[in-house]
Amino acid sequence: MDLFESLKAKITRHDFKIVFPEGTEPRIIGAAARLNADRILKPILIGDAADIQSIASAKGFNLTGITIIDPKAYPQADFDTMVAAFVERRKGKATAEQAQTILQDPNYFGTMMVYLDLADGMVSGAVHSTGDTVRPALQIIKTKPGIQRTSGAFIMQRGRDNERYLFSDCAININPNAQELAEIAVASARTAELFDIDPKVALLSFSTMGSARGEEVTKVQEATKIAQELAPDLDIDGELQFDAAYVPVVANQKAPDSKVAGQANVFVFPELQSGNIGYKIAQRFGNFEAIGPILQGLNKPISDLSRGSNEEDVYKLAIITAAQALQN
Repeated sequence: MDLFESLKAKITRHDFKIVFPEGTEPRIIGAAARLNADRILKPILIGDAADIQSIASAKGFNLTGITIIDPKAYPQADFDTMVAAFVERRKGKATAEQAQTILQDPNYFGTMMVYLDLADGMVSGAVHSTGDTVRPALQIIKTKPGIQRTSGAFIMQRGRDNERYLFSDCAININPNAQELAEIAVASARTAELFDIDPKVALLSFSTMGSARGEEVTKVQEATKIAQELAPDLDIDGELQFDAAYVPVVANQKAPDSKVAGQANVFVFPELQSGNIGYKIAQRFGNFEAIGPILQGLNKPISDLSRGSNEEDVYKLAIITAAQALQN
């Protein structure tokens, strides 16, 4: 079954609510209209209602039944509750007066809706930067116990045979240390399971099983040991060069005793530069569809779109966000 048909079947009966802070963006409105018409989930658009309706009318989008919320017109009692919850969550880092201003920001408002269980997840980033999307999530939703940082994964999918892999971290952490890299590896395996991938996790390097030396290699070796200790139930191995991780013939030569080499489907890059370059090479040269980034490790799902995303990307990432809510 197609990935998204499978995800739709899992989430449709749960009536998940996904909030979109960029409610006046046509790509967002179009995707929300489709999600609502397909009865997959319940979109919530944040923004001026008149502006949203005007844009929808001009584009021919039907918003009947879709909730629209303008933070500036939010019921005072409900807004006061949100302000108090934000102040408590920030633990002295924001006063009530400051919170009233901060929560006029649609990303902060949407994130608080998720925190207060008024929505099951959030999708943003079509207009805002990754920092603008992730910052409120880290301050309010925060990471799960045992995870220091969130990370960004991409599902890489190609062809009708559902050839599917997971690449991580390709979006967030510039140069994670060994502990952080290990946590990313485990989180990536759990994300892979959500997408019907039986995870075999390769921590990538320019070295395979000690074939080269250097600080970069040592970091990946240490991360592999930590990840194996954190999740002994998972198949995790490293350090592996990409060909050793992916090509059975090379694996038999370079890492014959590995349970992962030659059959990896979850690839954990040692730092952001190689991860970002790697997924884009696969996307452009290999004709893979890159779905994401999917933010991992948060207590509740917050998703970050690329500013170059189209309506279809928004539609699919909303489905993924709802599926993460189901997993949580």
